[in-house]
Parts: sequence; C-alpha cells; structure tokens
Amino acid sequence: MAKEPIQPFSTAIIEGVAAVLGDTSNGLTGSQIEQRLQEVGIRDIDPTNTKWKRLYNALANRQNRDQTGNCVVALIVAAMKPVRFVDNPARFTYLQDGLNEVLIHAGVRVSDKGQVVWVKGGAATTLDEAAARAGRIRTELRRRSTHPEVVHYCTDELLAKNNFHAVLEAAKSVPDRLRTMTGLGGDGAKIVQATLCPAHHPVVAINSGATETDRSEQAGFANVVLGLVGLYRNPTAHEPKIHRTNSDDELLEAMTTLSMIHRRLDHATVGAPGP
Repeated sequence: MAKEPIQPFSTAIIEGVAAVLGDTSNGLTGSQIEQRLQEVGIRDIDPTNTKWKRLYNALANRQNRDQTGNCVVALIVAAMKPVRFVDNPARFTYLQDGLNEVLIHAGVRVSDKGQVVWVKGGAATTLDEAAARAGRIRTELRRRSTHPEVVHYCTDELLAKNNFHAVLEAAKSVPDRLRTMTGLGGDGAKIVQATLCPAHHPVVAINSGATETDRSEQAGFANVVLGLVGLYRNPTAHEPKIHRTNSDDELLEAMTTLSMIHRRLDHATVGAPGP
C-alpha cells in the first residue's frame, strides 16, 4: 500500500483491529504491544488497560492527531511481519484471517507477505453478514486443506463475498500452473490437451506411464481437468454474472476438486514436448 495519506479508518474498524491484535490467546503479548507501538512511533497512552483497549486508545489517539489511517496500517504491518511467525505459522494465519474479516469492510486486506493491500472490488457493504461469511468460508477451506495455489488466485474474491468470480479465478489456476510447469502457451482446453493428453508421452505425467493402468489413469486425469475447465472456467468467463449464481456449497465443492488437481500436479513429472 502506498505511503501517501490514507483515509482515516472508522471507529468500528479500529476496534476490530485492536480486538484481533489484542486477542488473549493468539494476539500480541503486553511486551509485544509496547515494542510494536514504539517501532512505528505511536504513543502508548494507556499502558495499564486491557490489551485490546490499550491498542485501540493508542491507534485512535494517533489517527485523530494525524487525520490519516497510516498509523493503523503501520502497526498492522509491524505486527504481521512473517519472520515473526517462523516458529508458529498457524498463529500468523489466525491473525491474518481475523484482521481480514475486519479490514474487508475498509476495502483492504493483509497479504501473505504481511502487507496491507487494496482488495479488488472495494469494501464489503454489510458488516455482520460479510464478516461472518468470510470467517465461515475460510475456516471451511482450511478444514478441507484447500491447496494454497487455489486460494492464492481468489483471496480477494473470497473476502469480498464474490462466489461467482472466486470460482472463475480459482479455475484459472490450473491452466496457469500447466503453463508455468511446461513453458508452453495456450489456455483452457488447449493447454490441457498439449500437456496432459498425449497417450504415451505426456508433457506433464502423473505416473510412470509404464502400464496400461498408468495410461488409463493419466487419460482419466486429463479428462477430469478438461471437464473442470468446461464446467468452471468457460461458462463463468462467457456468461454474464446476472445469469449465474454460485452458492457457498458450490464454491467449496469447486475449491475441493481444484485442490485435488493441484495435489496431483505437485507430484507430476515434466518432460519435453513431443514432435
């Protein structure tokens, strides 16, 4: 996010950020709060209060003085430096998700690099519904161990409660990964056919191809990928959103299926294209 003046955050947003970072179980400790505030030059005006109120009072006081939201962003970035979570990456994810459920309503989010970035599509409009839904969907995706390649492509859309575009962006992850793995061009069915479909020497092979069973498995996998491109990518790319809806269950089903494909590609071998 740029360093120019940022519009002040609402009281609700600052309260939410303070509540997440001051969480009793996974938030900052008292000494960490002192260190992070000092690091970004924010005065700790209420050091004896509870952790979240201490953070809220410090942020609100500084924002009122500066009339910008830069202090809030600075503290989040200082608190969410990934290097500080090397020994406990799950804690980073917990805090990131909690912050994002709040920040989505200001049109920003915390990235995997710990930076505060703008969300495509702008801020959510219904605070309670969107926050509850963002937490529910992301919790379920974590429970299902959704492949990170899938989530990477549609984080903004998930936070913005945009199932239609979340499925579309997630479906793009497979052709893009095949291009990255092989260096070949093309999109949709074209790249799938060029990389997965050759019967005896596929460019991207999910097994040794030594037996008829192996070759049948490869062909079946290729057909699944081709089917998913047709099911999730092509209709959403060519038909107006108003004519299609994607429920939360349909979204989760799509993410689970796309995750299965990426897990097979994790262990695939890549060879040279045939003649």
